Amino acid sequence: MTILEFIFYGFLISAALVIIRVIRGPTAPDRVVAMDPFVTMMVVLLVVTSFLSARSIYLDIALVIAILGFIGTVAVSKYLEGGELKEGVE
Repeated sequence: MTILEFIFYGFLISAALVIIRVIRGPTAPDRVVAMDPFVTMMVVLLVVTSFLSARSIYLDIALVIAILGFIGTVAVSKYLEGGELKEGVE
């Protein structure tokens, strides 16, 4: 077992533990906070998978997931705060 495979399985176990927190989270902000590290772990898993398989397509997917995860966290946080999502800069 190579070090990259060890890292891959370690992050996979960590992601499973975070999903348990997302499911059992008592409030919506707890779930949002738990999803942020999950997205980060998925990005790391995709990067490691890219290195293990020697395919760069996984890096592109990881970049898209990272951007969508950030935008999703900001949007849900703004919604839970009670603010409006504005479409343009005034």
